[in-house]
Amino acid sequence: MELLLYNTMTRRKERFEPIQPPQVGLYTCGPTVYNYAHIGNLRTYIFSDILKRVLLYNGFEVRHVMNITDVGHLTGDRDMGEDKLEKGARSEGKSAWEIAAYYTQAFKKDIRRLNILEPTIWCKATETIADQIALIQTLEVKGYTYRTSDGIYFDTSRFKDYAKLSHQDLEALQEGARVEKNPEKRNATDFALWKYSPAGVQRQMEWPSPWGVGFPGWHIECSAMSMKYLGALLDIHCGGTDHVDVHHTNEIAQSEAATGRKFFNYWMHGAFLIIAGGKKMAKSEGNFLTLETTVASQRIDPLAFRFASFQTHYRKPMEYGDEAIAAAQNGLQHLRNQARVLMDAAPPSEVDAGYREKFLQAINNDLNIPQALAVAQDMLKSELAPAAKLATLLDYDRVLGLDLQKSGADQTLPAEIQALADARQRARKEKQWALSDQLRDQIQALGYVVQDSSQGMKVFKP
Repeated sequence: MELLLYNTMTRRKERFEPIQPPQVGLYTCGPTVYNYAHIGNLRTYIFSDILKRVLLYNGFEVRHVMNITDVGHLTGDRDMGEDKLEKGARSEGKSAWEIAAYYTQAFKKDIRRLNILEPTIWCKATETIADQIALIQTLEVKGYTYRTSDGIYFDTSRFKDYAKLSHQDLEALQEGARVEKNPEKRNATDFALWKYSPAGVQRQMEWPSPWGVGFPGWHIECSAMSMKYLGALLDIHCGGTDHVDVHHTNEIAQSEAATGRKFFNYWMHGAFLIIAGGKKMAKSEGNFLTLETTVASQRIDPLAFRFASFQTHYRKPMEYGDEAIAAAQNGLQHLRNQARVLMDAAPPSEVDAGYREKFLQAINNDLNIPQALAVAQDMLKSELAPAAKLATLLDYDRVLGLDLQKSGADQTLPAEIQALADARQRARKEKQWALSDQLRDQIQALGYVVQDSSQGMKVFKP
């Protein structure tokens, strides 16, 4: 069955055909590690995880590269402002290296809690400086660069079809770029490849180069790392939709100018997460929630946020709110309970071919996970034998990544939790509903899930 993916470059769904089948090269723009990732960021990584799982489900071999931006990303997101790592270091009283290490580990913890598969290769901008310098030198030899008082810039007027990814009118694009004025730039859309360290100031992160001591621009990092670690496997490049107009547009320009070849065949982007009032979640807006604060404030399993993201197609904005995350927690618990009932009935048998095909049709239609979940519920309500239902559901979970195989795990509750559960059973029997709710909240505050059903109450560790 063909796999259709929406390509931002062409603005249409296209049949996916890798360069060297069955191998697939996948590059994911990783985090800038000056702060915690917010749940809007994490929604994008859930999208790229689903993409990777769908590729694996279709029998491809995925070489997945994700970068860690630990230098060069300025507060203006273009070429002005302070390096986000240096600013974070100053505000927290630590070194930039310590900040990068801390938030890198925090990000990796978040993706583990969301059951996001780790990339084949992690790579850091600070560990590929020589590769970035070499790429800039190639651009210099080919006549795409010029010097200003603060760095080496890429001349976008030299690159034909600069806006082919963003599809923006070039004049409009230049008007937008004038937000950050630099009178030395030849064109408003030109961008920095290498920035000099300010005169009289020693940065914590700086390196010698043919043009002077300084640090790389944000965009050159991803070009150098993707080409270094993927080689000819430039199949799919993905990230958030906020990367389309500037970051990915600049990556394409400098990479194709340097190599004379196409830079990635498919460009895929996940939409924003929005909050009440219709604003996108962003650190710069001060309105962001981390996974930890979401889990603690809502008393949810981290995978409930993963499940919540499945309710909206990755190319549509996802609206976040307390009611939505509570509904997702209930939906996840219901699915786990369904899996537990099936596990209690019989071990898995064979995956049902008909329902597997329906699931494959959904996920292969540009990762339509909301439709895939509908297929799963349809299958669970069908007349299939429990053993076949269980095998098929666990097969689906290779893509969903909800760890449903753990739903039937035998759990012995600690004495404290068992005592609370017994007290709640008594309260329910005596119709003391307020006390029952209070005891449920106590149990869940200690990290356990309470499920009430026609079969009785279940308490378990998610």
